[in-house]
Amino acid sequence: MKSTRLIFYILTAAVAILVIFIAKESFFQPGQERFEGKFNLLEAYRNENNTGPVIRIYAVTALDSDLGWMEAYGNSLPHTKYGKTIVFFFSAEGKLPLELSPKAPYFNEDLKPYLLASYEKTPMAEVRFKKENE
Repeated sequence: MKSTRLIFYILTAAVAILVIFIAKESFFQPGQERFEGKFNLLEAYRNENNTGPVIRIYAVTALDSDLGWMEAYGNSLPHTKYGKTIVFFFSAEGKLPLELSPKAPYFNEDLKPYLLASYEKTPMAEVRFKKENE
């Protein structure tokens, strides 16, 4: 009788620890605040199509030129199944007034020299990260 009670308490404790661990991991994921001071959002575009592919395009000023941070920033942005997410990282050299469009090249070609990198998540969730102006 004592051994079954001991096994019951051990299993109960193991399940409680597992539930606490899963809840902690679910509710305390890193968010966009980890990118504060590294990127400034200049402009964002999202088409109004909610039944077909959703296209999201972001133009960002990169205050930190580390390519790892840029790719992590792109990965943290929302993506819709069969949609496309594109991020353009611009240098902080100048004030870049820009307007994004849903069709390529997505922004004014005069801003191409300020482009540091581009990130694209395709409709099948493949990531394409490319350093520009090499």
